[in-house]
Amino acid sequence: MEAWLPIDTWNGRMQAVGGGGWAAGMFELSYMEMAGAIGDGYVAITTDGGHTSLDPRDWALVSPGNIDLYALQDFASVPLNDVAFIGKSLAQSFYGQPPKYSYWSGCSQGGRQGLMLAQRYPTAFNGIAASAPAINIGQFLVANFWPQLIMNLLGQYPHSCELDALTAAAISACDGNDGVIDGLISDPDSCRFDPYTLVGTKINCTHTGLQIQITEAAAIVANASWNGAQSSNGSFLWYGLNCDAALTGDLGISNTECYNNGTCVGMPLSISTEWIRLFVQKDPMFQFYNMTHQDFDHIFHASVQQFTSIIGTNDPDLSEFRNAGGKMLTYHGLVSYPLTSTSQVQD
Repeated sequence: MEAWLPIDTWNGRMQAVGGGGWAAGMFELSYMEMAGAIGDGYVAITTDGGHTSLDPRDWALVSPGNIDLYALQDFASVPLNDVAFIGKSLAQSFYGQPPKYSYWSGCSQGGRQGLMLAQRYPTAFNGIAASAPAINIGQFLVANFWPQLIMNLLGQYPHSCELDALTAAAISACDGNDGVIDGLISDPDSCRFDPYTLVGTKINCTHTGLQIQITEAAAIVANASWNGAQSSNGSFLWYGLNCDAALTGDLGISNTECYNNGTCVGMPLSISTEWIRLFVQKDPMFQFYNMTHQDFDHIFHASVQQFTSIIGTNDPDLSEFRNAGGKMLTYHGLVSYPLTSTSQVQD
């Protein structure tokens, strides 16, 4: 998809816009960014990566056990170079000259696409803004399931109020370590908050309107979320979240849902379960609740082994992009999204 400007308002530049989640582009957020680019005088372009559906169940597998590798490669990398070539060619045809400069702008999945361009297609764009790039997809999409695995193995699912209270307590304990009280833990390496010290503490849970106690299970889950995934022999697999990252909510990796009878169940991130089910296990009917720790180890290893070369973007060698005159701006935050507390520790 490309959007055009009248000839007398074009600034001579093209901006390509990336995707997010399972979208290679051409979804509501990319349309918003394209509108902003057009307002600044750019020709704007994006791509759906060859996928008309944002649901990977529609394209991931050709049959159970068999990934559609062409579809995955299209999602991962191939159309990124194509969209640069097509956009420049269409600008040449429409305006009579190619863009003077071409830029890529993307966040999360779009940021990963930006890094892929710099690493694999270094001459496609002159400049790349790779915001919050999803660099190590093969690792972190499996690792995001780690606290859910812990809950399944425990057979206990803490109320989100408990986890929110532990997050708020961690922020309170470590916020000032950088010398500024601002609701953020800006020096995460100095934070030594121990969630087990609050086990048994009463909290007011706004979800239920009742007082509940922080359980040992909540401390175990919070600790696992912060320390990161470990193998069944205790060795490191992948990093956890910083202590001020929200563990619950739509994007929380430790999220649970609780019913009126007090029963709670785990609510894993769908992007992680889809990755494990469709791409790693290659089985759309794969069930998570009987997964052992050894199963998790195997899934993590298989994900890294099979997909890093296809969709990973952790190659530090950007010399070809540099030699082509390319410039990149990239950054990453320390937490997933701001916490809205739903619980309050009682003095």
